Order: sequence, then C-alpha cells, then structure tokens
Amino acid sequence: MATAFSPANSVTTTTAATFIPEIWSDEIVASYKKNLVLANLVMKMNFRGKKGDTVHVPSPTRGSASAKGATNAVTLIAATESEVQISIDKHYEYSRLIEDIVETQALTSLRQFYTDDAGYALAKQVDTNLVQLGRYFNGATVGTDDYATSASSTKAYIGSDGTTAYNSATSNAAALTDAAIRRTIQRLDDNDTPMDGRFFIIPPSSRNTLMGLARYTEQAFVGDGNAIRNGEIGNLYGIPVFVTSNADFGAGNTGADRICLMGHRDSMVLVEQMGVRSQTQYKQEYLATLYTADMIYGVKAMRTAATTGAATSSSAFALAVPA
Repeated sequence: MATAFSPANSVTTTTAATFIPEIWSDEIVASYKKNLVLANLVMKMNFRGKKGDTVHVPSPTRGSASAKGATNAVTLIAATESEVQISIDKHYEYSRLIEDIVETQALTSLRQFYTDDAGYALAKQVDTNLVQLGRYFNGATVGTDDYATSASSTKAYIGSDGTTAYNSATSNAAALTDAAIRRTIQRLDDNDTPMDGRFFIIPPSSRNTLMGLARYTEQAFVGDGNAIRNGEIGNLYGIPVFVTSNADFGAGNTGADRICLMGHRDSMVLVEQMGVRSQTQYKQEYLATLYTADMIYGVKAMRTAATTGAATSSSAFALAVPA
C-alpha cells in the first residue's frame, strides 16, 4: 500500500546521509590510492579492526654454517632474536564544511575536486612520513647526525659520486650521476639486500638530470611504455625509478638540497590501523554538511645499522642533490 503524501516522507540531506558517505568514500579511497608513491613500494601490515597502539615485529638474526666433523655433534646457533616495535601514532584528517547554497548551485565537478583533494592530501601525508624515514638509515640518529639535521652528516652521500659524505654546512650536494647510482647499488649488494623489491626515489630535479644523460633515454631505461605504478618513470640496472615531489630535504642550502633514496621493500613498514574513512554530518546551525576523511597508521624504518653485511645492516641509502 502506497504511503500518503507528506513532507515528512521526503528524502532530505539528513535522511539520505547513509548513501552520501559511500559515494564520497569510494572516490576518496580511489584518489588516495592513485596518489601514493612510496607507500606502494614498502612493506604493509594490515592492523585494521585490532586494538592497541603498538605492533611487535620479530627481528631474527642471521646464522652461519659450521663444518661438520665426523662423530662430532652439530654446532648450535645461539638464539639472539629481537623485535621491532612500531607505534601507531599518526592520525590525520581532511575536512570541509559545504553550505547548502554551494551544493545547490555548484557544478557536480566540485564534489569530485574535494574527493580528489582529500585523497591527495592523505596520500601526500603518508608518503611524506615514509620518505622522512630515510633519515634513519646508515646508522643515523635522527635529530643528531641525520642528513636533515646535522651540518656535517656522514650518513648521506652526494649525488655526483655516491662516496663523498654530504656536508650541509658547505652545501656540497651535487647532481646525480651514473657513478653515484652504481656505487649506491653496490652498497645494497654489500649488505645482502635482495635485488627483488628494490626502488629508487628521486625528486623532479633529478629526473631532469637523468633526462639529459644519453644512456637514460635509451629503451633500456624508459621501459616498454607500460605504466605500472604511480610515479614510475623507468628502470636503472633492474631497479625501478620513481619521481615524487615529496622527496626529502637536506639540511644544507637553507633546506633546498633534496634527497634521492635507494632502498628495498623491507626497509620500511606501513601499518594501517584504520584505512581511509569518510564521514558526513549535517550541521543545521550552519545549514551545511561537514565532510571528513581520516586515517590512523604508523611507520617504521627497518634495517638501519651502519654495519656491512649483517642482518641489521642498512637497507637504504641517501644521495643529496640540488633542488
């Protein structure tokens, strides 16, 4: 039986609120995924729906083989396992208050702009937090001798040779060269970093440098034309190269020095306790709708020691280049 006509049965912003968040959520999540760069390259852990603010990750140490002599007992390897604790301490949000008159008169593309912007803002924040983990590698103590803090850090190298220590006091950052790339690859090799899963993150200025070098405009570098992952521009010696404006800054040259980072998937971990969540609430006192997107997560650098060839040896290295 049909319901009698009554204004009380009308579909309003309030009664339809159940459907609105779904539309926004799908669009924001799509934009978020589209704009991620480094977050797509590192280890991810799904902690969604679980309680607590710390994740404990086992960190086993490597053993060594022992010669077995006739009639001799086997040599037992001492258990010296440890763990890495990842704090889930990052909660970021993106909010807009959109008045009814705007929703009534604006083009439908306005909502698309806001959802794209929300996804972009959250993705940029996650990538920035991950990129800044580069400060921990090669045995650096963040806030003391890392490349973004110290005036004479020895934890990063300059882009021209990959050997000379970056000195922000003299701003000796130099443009990226093939020699520096090969030297950095060797550092990863020396630390038994698996070839599969490596990445090379560079700022736009270094992409411009690579485009000016003949060997990097060859098909071997630019690839077969298939766009695989966000920000990927080519492949160097089997390592995919990604360009991002989120590349970190060095301490020198009033913060204008930029950082290229070559690492491995297991060098960093991203733990998501709550993925991108979208909510709406009608604010009658403003005759407007509040749209909010937020997420909760944690990040951690793994294998950061300055030693060579050990289980904890650095699995990422930084090169300082001009902006």
